[in-house]
Amino acid sequence: MILVGLTGGIGSGKSTVSAALAQRGAIVIDADELVREVQQAGSPVLRKVAQRFGQQVIAADGSLDRGALAAIVFTEDEDGTALEDLNGIVHPAVGAEMNRRVMEQVATDRVVVLDIPLLTENPRGGLQAIIVVDVPIETQVARLVQFRGFDEADARARIARQATRTQRLATADFVVHNTDSIESLQPQIDALWVSLHELPHLPADFQFGGRADPNTRSG
Repeated sequence: MILVGLTGGIGSGKSTVSAALAQRGAIVIDADELVREVQQAGSPVLRKVAQRFGQQVIAADGSLDRGALAAIVFTEDEDGTALEDLNGIVHPAVGAEMNRRVMEQVATDRVVVLDIPLLTENPRGGLQAIIVVDVPIETQVARLVQFRGFDEADARARIARQATRTQRLATADFVVHNTDSIESLQPQIDALWVSLHELPHLPADFQFGGRADPNTRSG
């Protein structure tokens, strides 16, 4: 197994890069997808979220009202306490499931990509490289407004909650520039795919799990 991390700020087009790697044969483990899974209606995680943030974050059908939760975490919470509390509830469950899925691939020859939006803020041990999808902040804002229905103030608030562009790039082993068209992206993905296969395979007894110093790598 070759194990790498993929990250990028909100609106960077990270999902597009992730999908392109999956098309080339990568096993993609998507942290956002895992968050949705552990927050399903009736789950222990969702019950804890409701206890912390109130029943107003639960929709009539018992599912998570993501808009209501986001309003609390990203708009009303000036000191960051709400976001810290939410992460403290969700991250352990997501981390456990991520670890399980990684370990399923240890004895294979696959490229495993951990798609983690907050990888810079929450480094993972055991990664052989980090891929950063990079765009200017103004591009992020424009995409969030145009394609995801954010107002500009909300878009900028979301971006401000994440690591800065400089911080993210400082962790990168590979950078994918995603400012232009999808056509300009494909040659970068092709070159990246070749480079990933030049990384050494992890040993069969490799154990994944836990956080890491942002400056460390394995392999």
